[in-house]
Amino acid sequence: MKGTFSLNKIAGIGIYIHWTFIILILWIIYSNAKAGLDAMQIGWSVLFILSMFVCVTLHELGHALAAKRYGIVTKDITLYPIGGVARLEKMPENPKHELVVALAGPLVNVIIMVVLLPIILNYDFEKTPDEAVLVITRGNFLPMLGILNIWLAVFNLIPAFPMDGGRVLRALLSFKTNRVRATRIAAQIGQLLAIGFVFIGFYTNPFLIFIGLFIILGAQSELEMVKTQSFLTDLKAGDAIMTHYQSIDKNQTIADSIKILLDGEAKNFLITENGYPFGVINRDHIIKGIQDFGENAPLHAITDTGLIIVDINDSLNLVFQEFQKTRSPLILVHKNNQLAGIIDAENIAELIMIKNARQIKA
Repeated sequence: MKGTFSLNKIAGIGIYIHWTFIILILWIIYSNAKAGLDAMQIGWSVLFILSMFVCVTLHELGHALAAKRYGIVTKDITLYPIGGVARLEKMPENPKHELVVALAGPLVNVIIMVVLLPIILNYDFEKTPDEAVLVITRGNFLPMLGILNIWLAVFNLIPAFPMDGGRVLRALLSFKTNRVRATRIAAQIGQLLAIGFVFIGFYTNPFLIFIGLFIILGAQSELEMVKTQSFLTDLKAGDAIMTHYQSIDKNQTIADSIKILLDGEAKNFLITENGYPFGVINRDHIIKGIQDFGENAPLHAITDTGLIIVDINDSLNLVFQEFQKTRSPLILVHKNNQLAGIIDAENIAELIMIKNARQIKA
């Protein structure tokens, strides 16, 4: 993933940290030093921030493991200065399942807090000095970590879609209405709250501004995604099939594919072997192939042979989800176990635009 560093894998899920995380650490060091803290105190503060993101990672793993229960794979977990993001292949469409997955993350923070509860209850918070910068010490490290997890659980349950609380809200609304309407209501509430975050952030913590912007953009993006999926559910793969497409033999060269790419509008190509499907390539494969192998290399050197095949009567929404999951250039469509044509993501997008244009005209 661009701009990230791989940490490790937990339960088969890749954990990544975004490079901007370094800015957060530098800001912590700078603000603590400016407040007059010594090296030891700054060290405890940095350790506390790192521990906080361990809790955030566990929070995201809670979502991931709950999703796994329903057969949904988590691609990876990425840590940003404003929090963590678990990239699920898709969100559960069953409201009960979504409710479980959404609550699993905050539940992890509650469990951490309960484990640390005896330490929290036995700590005298009146001893903590009222400073401009919170001073983390050996004595208050664990009590503060416990308090932090309470805050993480509560904050994430704010009904600001697509945060956990917003997903809980959508799941509850989905028991009474359709998923698109439930998402629209949750998104609108989330965006309204996000505007409040941005406003408050200007006067308090700048990170609230970033969180607010994330919610506004994320809510709109997911609403559009759900609307697309709802529209595609009523269509079949045959509705978006392309029966005229460009195919190239695997023994032709990258130079041959360059000529075909430049001569026409096609960007995705079916690679064949003796007339039968062998794999697929797109413009990115060709460009990378020029850099890695040169233009005289055969196409089979750059071909993605992981063919995805669907039936002509399969839901177009399932085809769309395959594109989201695999990023394949194109998908083969069979009719009676014979190749009937192909579908690419661009053709689905064009179908959606035509449908929207017809609705506006009507």
